[in-house]
Amino acid sequence: MSQTTIESILQEKRLFSPPAEFSQQAYVRSVREYEQLYDKAKANPERFWAELAEQELDWFQKWDTVLDWQPPFAKWFVNGKINISFNCLDRHLTTWRKNKAALIWEGEPGDSRTLTYAQLHREVCQFANTMKQLGVQKGDRVGIYMPMIPEAAIAMLACARIGAPHSVVFGGFSAEALKDRLVDAQAKLVITADGGYRKDNIIPLKEQVDRALADNGVPSVQNVLVVQRTKQQIHMEPGRDHWWHDLQQGASADCPAEPMDSEDLLFILYTSGSTGTPKGVVHTTGGYNLYTHMTTKWLFDLKDTDVYWCTADVGWITGHSYIVYGPLSNGATSLMYEGVPRPSNPGCFWDVIEKYGVNIFYTAPTAIRTFIKMGEHLPKARDLSSLRLLGTVGEPINPEAWVWYHRIIGNERCPIVDTWWQTETGGHMIAPFPGAIPTKPGSATRPFPGIIADVVDLDGNPVSGEEGGYLVIKHPWPGMLRNVYGNPERYRSTYWEHIAPRDGQYFYFAGDGARKDEDGYFWVMGRVDDVISVSGHRLGTMEVESALVSHPSVAEAAVVGKPDEVMGESIFAFVTLEGNYSPSDTLIDELKKHVVKEIGAIARPGEIRFTDALPKTRSGKIMRRLLRNIAAGQEVAGDTSTLEDRSVLDKLRGGA
Repeated sequence: MSQTTIESILQEKRLFSPPAEFSQQAYVRSVREYEQLYDKAKANPERFWAELAEQELDWFQKWDTVLDWQPPFAKWFVNGKINISFNCLDRHLTTWRKNKAALIWEGEPGDSRTLTYAQLHREVCQFANTMKQLGVQKGDRVGIYMPMIPEAAIAMLACARIGAPHSVVFGGFSAEALKDRLVDAQAKLVITADGGYRKDNIIPLKEQVDRALADNGVPSVQNVLVVQRTKQQIHMEPGRDHWWHDLQQGASADCPAEPMDSEDLLFILYTSGSTGTPKGVVHTTGGYNLYTHMTTKWLFDLKDTDVYWCTADVGWITGHSYIVYGPLSNGATSLMYEGVPRPSNPGCFWDVIEKYGVNIFYTAPTAIRTFIKMGEHLPKARDLSSLRLLGTVGEPINPEAWVWYHRIIGNERCPIVDTWWQTETGGHMIAPFPGAIPTKPGSATRPFPGIIADVVDLDGNPVSGEEGGYLVIKHPWPGMLRNVYGNPERYRSTYWEHIAPRDGQYFYFAGDGARKDEDGYFWVMGRVDDVISVSGHRLGTMEVESALVSHPSVAEAAVVGKPDEVMGESIFAFVTLEGNYSPSDTLIDELKKHVVKEIGAIARPGEIRFTDALPKTRSGKIMRRLLRNIAAGQEVAGDTSTLEDRSVLDKLRGGA
């Protein structure tokens, strides 16, 4: 986030109270009710979560202990038996929700499909049995590399049903990135599609899977299941590859949900880290089920009559928590859309809202800034009167975009729920209760009950006044990550040792800076580590640097984020070349394509600048802080006394 943006946010004083009509119908109706709930949770977090777990979820066997906290490792609802697929499906079949729409799906070309809870249950059970026929057992990991189609949610729920942890990989990642994740998770089965539609193009997903598995690149994979979506010609490897529809057709619809231990692994989701190799974030069953259920219910003020739409992809945590598990656990109608605003239909989001009468709309600030550029005539040409609540996710939203969203999309009558959370947290951590908390454009407002958040310095001391610092969580919560898959030391060092524990107090910290104002509202200022947020998606700078250096022309690379008014940040790469290569526009294009091949289109550098050398300290560390200044076109700020060769910086500034 640029200094100008930060300064404008710090000066933001506008206050928007919840509409009285909305508050009257809300679960939490006033600041006073919120504070009572928050104080109750803070006084006894274990009792607070235990009461909700009993009231809101179905358990096969009750737990012995609510929380076993051996810092920094937590276990919730110890020895409790539960199944999240059962909570999302089976328990609704004994109620009127049996014939209610569970998933509404709209495809990019205009095809559509609706699955009731009874129909979704049948499809999930059939697919669970299909996986069993292929030898998938409880504990086996399953890779999912899918477009935004109902089969993606069906696959996730089927994995959860039989206790086979899934690892969903975003369909925009390259074959190399997919391979790395499948190898780390030791996946036994991969579920994919022949292709998917995105921005008027067909994404060749099966082709990427073939590349990832070529030459026995992922030896653990025994079978590949393929959904027929785009119907283009693909290679089907005999004995390994199977069509979804062939196996699904003959499968039994009787598949009881496996009783899972509350702490059994539910899924692994890979997120970027500053060391270059993606981290396999581990989420388990019972605590995650409860946390996504409660945050969905309370923060979206979810009602049985709502049509709820989260625009994320299931390849990200937002899709896991707020398209599939949270909404379906609540018995909601969750809408999935395959497309995004694109040249052939820039107003497609507004078409979908109008067509289905969407009541709750949850999207990213990047998307909102894109809508602003496209013009307000597009949403104004549609009937958006069904909307009653708006949400934002993925990154801090700038006040101007917030106000546009409130005025143009919400018609100044829809509360905006600005949510701060992360892959690692499982669900929302700081966000306004829409019927209770007056909102300030750009602020995520106040923590969810049971979340003890603070802004501290490196010694763990709360910062004074409205000073900036590190955003930390000071008590475990049910939705928290349990580990980094196969690497407990990395879990400990990444999340719990940046701010040293003191007097038995551990601080969870995952890289965001923040400040807290006089009303106790949190203002998240973005990343403080070597992770770039591009359109709300986290990419490690080391990951992109490693991809660049793997090209034969590149001797060294340094990657930083550059402020971008639409994407939040774009990728700016400084590259030094091997002796036999010369800078050229052709080489820039080649390097960008190389990064896309190694990681995926989301990692494509926006700019590449060639340089003879990089600014380094005398100990050899690249001074990325200075490169960030240069990329943003700002004056180089701060201490430069440790620079080994000041002429490097002068040359870079001269070329800015």
